[in-house]
Amino acid sequence: MSSSITPKSALVVSAHSADFVWRSGGAIALHAQQGYQVHIVCLSFGERGESAKLWRKGNMTEDKVKAHRQKEAQAAADILGATVEFFDIGDYPLRADKETLFRLADVYRRIQPHFVLTHSMHDPYNYDHPLASNLAQEARIIAQAEGYLPGEKVVEAPPVYCFEPHQPEQCSWKPDVLLDISGVWQQKYQAIQCMQGQEHLWEYYTRVALQRGVQAKRNVGITATRAITHAEGFQSIFPRVTENLA
Repeated sequence: MSSSITPKSALVVSAHSADFVWRSGGAIALHAQQGYQVHIVCLSFGERGESAKLWRKGNMTEDKVKAHRQKEAQAAADILGATVEFFDIGDYPLRADKETLFRLADVYRRIQPHFVLTHSMHDPYNYDHPLASNLAQEARIIAQAEGYLPGEKVVEAPPVYCFEPHQPEQCSWKPDVLLDISGVWQQKYQAIQCMQGQEHLWEYYTRVALQRGVQAKRNVGITATRAITHAEGFQSIFPRVTENLA
């Protein structure tokens, strides 16, 4: 009798509907390519604070902005090879009640992620981001608890990585993981181009990927055979457990 193999999976918790694209689109595409089932939760559409271009068009309502942002995010997720769901809990401010926390814990139980990507724990420019990070971490803890919905399979201890904030130096964010996304950069940039409401960020995050690519190439050494052009940076929250330090 052949035993079934549980596919590898990953969870991305994004405060707004475009955050996952700028900050972790490469990681999503890369792991989807490697056979991971990557699932994205967008806590809000970013309809108030991150859709200025749409509002400036005039004759716009919050529902119209939300619909536009959802369409953009869905198209980007499809390009990256991920599934996505939208909690629609609002932004500026983003606030989560206990029901939202349990809803996200239920996603953890359903996805059983091997790793989690979310925001930095500090961001003085956007309070929605650390709130999303805290929510992702608290939901992870609840999903690990035997006493939460007893009888369900609990989540183990997936590593959590904070993706790069817009102004890292001000957010106490320092990358300790550089992920080579050279092979999926064109895929990520195609997803970036779905974000028509924030076109001003396309070039900015291209420069970020190139800069992290230079740093990644330097850190693998001059004798490395692979050519690294683009990378994404992540900051791990929990220690890595290993049997060797190579």
